[in-house]
Amino acid sequence: MAIMNRARFRKQLQEGLNTVFGLEYKRYEQEWRPIFAVENSQKAYEEDVLLAGLAGAPVKAEGAPVTYDQGGEAFVSRYVHETIALAFSLTEEAEEDNLYGSIGSKYSKALARSMQHTKEVKGAAILNNGFTAAYPGGDGVELFSTAHPLYGGGTQANTFTTQADLSETSLEEAMIAISKFVDERSIPIAVRAQKLIVPPDLMFVAERLLMSPYRPGTADNDINAMKKMGMIPGGCHKNHRLTDPNQWTLITDQQDGLKHMVRKNIQRGLEGDFETGNMRYKARERYSFGWSDYRGAFGSSGST
Repeated sequence: MAIMNRARFRKQLQEGLNTVFGLEYKRYEQEWRPIFAVENSQKAYEEDVLLAGLAGAPVKAEGAPVTYDQGGEAFVSRYVHETIALAFSLTEEAEEDNLYGSIGSKYSKALARSMQHTKEVKGAAILNNGFTAAYPGGDGVELFSTAHPLYGGGTQANTFTTQADLSETSLEEAMIAISKFVDERSIPIAVRAQKLIVPPDLMFVAERLLMSPYRPGTADNDINAMKKMGMIPGGCHKNHRLTDPNQWTLITDQQDGLKHMVRKNIQRGLEGDFETGNMRYKARERYSFGWSDYRGAFGSSGST
């Protein structure tokens, strides 16, 4: 076990330092929250089952028998919870002899930052891997695909056939595509974009697109239709763990889309060892990130 002792904090054992810094950086807000709906879990894993309804009703000829149809389970999405934990150990001498505040208190804050960072990375990974076939969902294809299979036959897309950079045109085309989403039997459903998720590289582009009173990037006096119509009521959210500077995602109001399952909320522990006097600090939580219904998002990886 790695133990932090006085040898690691030599400068802090003597007076004369101007300051001790490095563990008090500001943190970004929890950037995974605008992307995922949060649900609690009481099991080792959770499964969401997509039920397919019935097809459109046909015309019944006079005197003819009524037509029967069948629905069923389309696919299952499984959320397997991971245990995330980190700890550090500190000798009592290092704590006692430090002249610049409690080392344990300082590193407890660092422990919290580490736990939050891992959660942000895990959450962002759902979007970062959204175009990778090696990370399929319950329907057997990646999150953003042009070929999500439908129970009643055919496929549906929640991305472009040709990927497009974030622009007025591509954003409008994405929202039009979302408005044309259908259920498993190809019946239109009412789905609306709610939030735009972008990396920091696109934050200025996104702000101009959503907040300009007139059409951005043109000399026309046309109104900004997206702003006037309130097409993205949840606004734009930056995520600093997105790895592709060109990728952007629209989160929709479709239920059971992208989810964060909480098996065990974060727990913090502190205990001392009787023989050595060393103090051990620990943080632990269990959760999973994933998606059930791909209609909960529309994404583009950008053209470059």
